[in-house]
Amino acid sequence: MTSRTTLQTKAPGNAWRWAMVGVLLGCLFAGLIWAPARWLAWGVAQASQGQVQWHTPRGTVWQGSAQLTLSGGKGSRDAQTLPGRLHWHISPGLLNWRATVLADCCMDHPLEVRLQAGLSTLSLQLNDHPSRWPAAWLSGLGAPWNTLQAEGQLQLRTESLRLHWAAGRLQMQGLIELQAQNMSSRLSTLKPMGSYRIQIHGTPQGTATPELQLSTLQGPLQLQGQGQWVGSRLRFSGEARAEAGAEAALSNLLNIIGRRQGDRSLLSLG
Repeated sequence: MTSRTTLQTKAPGNAWRWAMVGVLLGCLFAGLIWAPARWLAWGVAQASQGQVQWHTPRGTVWQGSAQLTLSGGKGSRDAQTLPGRLHWHISPGLLNWRATVLADCCMDHPLEVRLQAGLSTLSLQLNDHPSRWPAAWLSGLGAPWNTLQAEGQLQLRTESLRLHWAAGRLQMQGLIELQAQNMSSRLSTLKPMGSYRIQIHGTPQGTATPELQLSTLQGPLQLQGQGQWVGSRLRFSGEARAEAGAEAALSNLLNIIGRRQGDRSLLSLG
């Protein structure tokens, strides 16, 4: 009689405990599904040390929109916000995540991103995608962009781009190309100064040392150079010079962007 009473007493207690576990799991699941977009905006700001900010976020972590801002970080007064909004849609999976991103101002079609995780590996793949961005937006990052006050259009495209991390090392496949069209700066009266192309090359098999090339498409300010990524550092060397007849108009700019050597300005990083 006593043991039967004990079992009857424990049964309701166990039922309540399982009910509470179910409620907590349900709340957790609902919280993940309806997690507000501001959580993702906060994560982006933290990861970029405040240089990329998503203002006035709407929706959820998985589907929402925000205004895209570049900033020099905490206390910066040079922040620049793009017109329109940035829209995203994230489809999570166990080991494979997919996302689409569309900026009203700068993309005709969404950028598609695939993230795949494995045992000590991570792969990021982007579709072939063109986009256009105002160069003046870069001044929001602060120095030296707020000094240059660049104007023009930045045309960005990716081709067969895949980044693969394994054992802490990055391998790159494909191409990233940036064309800076009809560029000008407040440091020179010459408008425009020219158009330029930057290419970052991977290899079909993947390389840990992607190569960078800078070349001039047209214009009186001639830029050229080459570099290579080694780990997270870029080693780059190049030069800038003015075409005949444009030396006086570009002299101030050449003095600032590199180390002056005669009629050239030497550019170096790393």
